[in-house]
Amino acid sequence: MKRVLTTYLGLLFYIFSFAQNSVYDHKEAFNPQFYPFPGNEVRSASGEPGPKYWQNHADYTINCTLDTAKHSVTGNVVITYTNNSPDNLRFLWLQMDQNIYRKNSRGSATSSETGGRWANTGFTDGYNISSLQAEGKNGTYTDVKTITNDTRMQVWLKEPLATGEKIKLSINYSFTIPEYGTDRTGRLKTRSGIIYEVAQWFPRMAVYDDIQGWNTMPYVGAGEFYLEYGDINFSVTAPASLIVVGSGELLNPQDCYTEEQMKRWDAAKNSDKTVTIRSEKEVKDKKSKPQSGNITWKFSMQNTRDVAWAASEAFVQDAARINLPSGKKCMAVSVYPAESITKDGWQRSTEFVKGSIEHYSKKWFEYPYPTAINVAGIVAGMEYPGIVFCSYYSSGSSLWGVTDHELGHTWFPMIVGSNERKYAWMDEGLNSFINEFSTNEFNKGEFKDKGFFGDPNSPFMVQYSFSDGADGLNTIPEVIQDNNLDVAAYSKPAQMLTALREVVLGPERFDAAFKEYIRRWAYKHPTPWDFFHTIENVSGEDLSWFWRAWVFKTWKLDIAVSSVEYKEEKASKDALITIENLEKMPMPVTVKVKENNGKQHIIDLPVEIWQRGALWTFSVPSTTEIKEVIIDPENKLPDFNRENNEWKKKAF
Repeated sequence: MKRVLTTYLGLLFYIFSFAQNSVYDHKEAFNPQFYPFPGNEVRSASGEPGPKYWQNHADYTINCTLDTAKHSVTGNVVITYTNNSPDNLRFLWLQMDQNIYRKNSRGSATSSETGGRWANTGFTDGYNISSLQAEGKNGTYTDVKTITNDTRMQVWLKEPLATGEKIKLSINYSFTIPEYGTDRTGRLKTRSGIIYEVAQWFPRMAVYDDIQGWNTMPYVGAGEFYLEYGDINFSVTAPASLIVVGSGELLNPQDCYTEEQMKRWDAAKNSDKTVTIRSEKEVKDKKSKPQSGNITWKFSMQNTRDVAWAASEAFVQDAARINLPSGKKCMAVSVYPAESITKDGWQRSTEFVKGSIEHYSKKWFEYPYPTAINVAGIVAGMEYPGIVFCSYYSSGSSLWGVTDHELGHTWFPMIVGSNERKYAWMDEGLNSFINEFSTNEFNKGEFKDKGFFGDPNSPFMVQYSFSDGADGLNTIPEVIQDNNLDVAAYSKPAQMLTALREVVLGPERFDAAFKEYIRRWAYKHPTPWDFFHTIENVSGEDLSWFWRAWVFKTWKLDIAVSSVEYKEEKASKDALITIENLEKMPMPVTVKVKENNGKQHIIDLPVEIWQRGALWTFSVPSTTEIKEVIIDPENKLPDFNRENNEWKKKAF
């Protein structure tokens, strides 16, 4: 008894002396006060939409004309807006994104002098609204009071819009397509003509929700979008020499393509191999145009938050069939200029689109749209429902990476409609995470380890994501510093989910919870708390410590081997190994222990060991001296300093 007590007191002294090196605080890490509010009838504490969950609805009918001489769009949009909220709405807010391209916009004023991805290289007049009328339950009126401030327009109603009521707004408008529109829209001059990529191209309803009411944060560049769902029917009238592609289903292909192109279009619907609709040689051939004058291309998309389109006389076009798990089929379509046909260039785009969509549909949630379109142009990489814009000069792994990433946004935020204006990690981060699975699978791993970020736990990536001065994930995009955006929005949340899946929950529990999150919040508006609640309730794990460390703090992880001792000071009587958490983040730990006799031990320690403090001592049933101790032998943890992860017996 005396010997044991002496050993115990000595061990306490040893632990106390080592604990001074750590900044870890177990009371802060495991503080039980995490969720700021309880669940209610709108949003359940289990993470599900509650029995009284509601969201408003916006349908659009849009007819526009593209003027290639003026590079302008003139159109009319009829918005049918349904108030499903419990509130009477005396006014509405619309998003007027084209106004960011005005010289005096907030976006222009807040762009740094050094430029950057979201800086305007030129300016336009933004939206020109020539007329606006409203049609409510008591008739139509044109004397609508509006107040436009930057990228928002407030529309005052003659009478409040009550719960369950609808109102129609008819707006005539025009705008000039900017040459470079914050890397989301624009025009590219090629050898065979200009490529127009047209997005944020009609006045759209702002979201009115149960969290904030009207969401009216201005569009200033980095922050993306938060939109209501509805059905959108739109038409684009353009010169007959142009090919037009758009979100949703092309309703009148027979009016838009030649007889030969229609045969190819129909063949592509039934082909797993890419079928050329219009070849490089046919781009300048007058016979590849169905007529002279103008053609009106008609599109329709249901249950969507947005639509976009592209047009050019320079387009080469091809397509193939996409096979969905339910047995349904849809189409992969690519359009690109001849300049993009290089080694592993855009002639492989449709193959990439097909592989990406089929993978995500099988693994997470089925693709809901009739087409998936990839457009080569001036935009480096941007996503819209059913259509993505990617750089015309990408090829090989870079083309796969950007195509797969932008199409991955179909799931976040096109299906799961989070607020991108506030929470970039909820769409960019979740998408970056799922991109790794598709990249590893595509064409038997052709581009494996060449995804957006590669190994998330490589020393470089860990140092990059957890560097001093990094912004936290729970930071709005405009507040995140330019050099930190990749970390806070993309790489670190992807690392976080990888760690959650591989280290904390395991693939089976994580995948079940992640799929349930998508199912629950498909075509709805989740908050971060809905995500947290869902993952916890489905997996059966309290993860408040995890979200605190990864999302709300910028804590690091650094676990070190502190000492190797033996019970009764004999190697044959079991080893006592002490590890120390030097930084503030707690995580489960796996330790590999090697003995001199060649025997190895794998010890999996749960996160709860860190509830006791910065040091943890555990016993290993050794029979000979310990030769080596390795923390995280498979490199699954984002350990900031791996140099202290290994202990080796000193040679004498």
